[in-house]
Amino acid sequence: MSKKTTLCILACLALIGCGKDSTSALTTTEIRSVSDIQASGELRVLMRNAPTIYYLDKDSHAAGPEYQMAEAFAEHLGVKLVVVLEETITDTLTALKAGKADMAASGLTVTSQREAQFLFSKQIESVTEQLVCRRGGNVAKSLDQLHKVSLEVVAGSSYEETLQTLKLNNPQLSWKSNTQTGTEALLQKVWDSKIDCTIADSNIVDVNRRFMPELVVMLDVSQAKSQAWMMPKGSSSLKSAVNTWLNSDTGKATAQLVHDRYYSYIEKFDFVDIRTLVKRIEDRLPKYESIFANAAKQHNLDETLIAAQAYQESHWDAQAKSPTGVRGIMMLTQNTAKSLGVKDRLNPKEAIPAGALYLHKMRERFDDTIPEPDRTYMALAAYNIGRAHMHDAQTLARKLGKDPARWSDMREVLPLLSDKRYYKDLKYGYARGLEPVRYVQRIRNYEDIIKGYDE
Repeated sequence: MSKKTTLCILACLALIGCGKDSTSALTTTEIRSVSDIQASGELRVLMRNAPTIYYLDKDSHAAGPEYQMAEAFAEHLGVKLVVVLEETITDTLTALKAGKADMAASGLTVTSQREAQFLFSKQIESVTEQLVCRRGGNVAKSLDQLHKVSLEVVAGSSYEETLQTLKLNNPQLSWKSNTQTGTEALLQKVWDSKIDCTIADSNIVDVNRRFMPELVVMLDVSQAKSQAWMMPKGSSSLKSAVNTWLNSDTGKATAQLVHDRYYSYIEKFDFVDIRTLVKRIEDRLPKYESIFANAAKQHNLDETLIAAQAYQESHWDAQAKSPTGVRGIMMLTQNTAKSLGVKDRLNPKEAIPAGALYLHKMRERFDDTIPEPDRTYMALAAYNIGRAHMHDAQTLARKLGKDPARWSDMREVLPLLSDKRYYKDLKYGYARGLEPVRYVQRIRNYEDIIKGYDE
């Protein structure tokens, strides 16, 4: 967490509601200009606990796409970010009207009703509202079937505005407005078969469906819509500063970094793969958790990362074998196992620490000036394709004007190792460069699901 960040309320874990005991100290009816904000030394921002907005990670560090963007903007202004947590969208809008914060960065969609009451920044994220039901349950396959399912949505949300518009041509349409909770909790209700369906933004669906694989998107109920930061009427000075920053090179670079961190690794949804992972988190992972933890601790790695890598390698099957002869839960070659002192590749107590050691060695071979998590992603790619080909890829990156220390650039360069126009001039020649890109992407996805499942 940045030293410039102050959390005014202790946050609960993601997906769990939070109290509001500490908001009184921030209550004001004043609409502050940018100069007022800078003079006070803090930017007050309304958020909610959600994976796509703000949460505390397992080390109690603040995280989340909206949080990271707002923190970067606060640093641009030279002030601290003060997060003011609210439980629901209705609470958020009420708090903004009451002047409890300078703006809201809370996954809020721009709608005509909201524009009549608030100012919005330029687009932060583009989303589509989707009807989500449970696989095998009572579902609606079209808009004219919506009245046949029990439909519950967040009160005061953009989803309600969409449904009100749809009802003009579908008078039978009805729904329940939930004033107590957020979209994630309603997705959980659908997954638990307590309601048939709900409506959620596409980015929320993408994140949460990996933890609840039986959720299925039946249809889009809207065209693409913009999510943006919301400010009170009269906050033209702040709106101008936000938009100027978002349009700047720094703002664009921040938005790209945030997208890379939270969304880029989420692959096209695979129901069977994710359902299998969830099942194996329950019946296989417990057998190896302590081994993953000890191996990770020994080499200053994240235990969930090691578990995710092992799942990518073998689906946590200690007896796994590939056609090329790699074996065991970490799928070690004979030569690699021998170099690491492993006598039995099929013994997880030997294989897991060896795999962690090998990843550690790969990471150590990259310059320690490469920031995390990029350095670890480079190490994972090297684990998959070999350090020699990663050296070639970094050399090629420099020739192409890319940054060899940024994973977002390297994942664009690596696939070129199979293109003769490029590999013919490289020291180590041809390589299937797309494989390490997908390897890292899958591990990041599995890691996130395992962490979310634990929470």
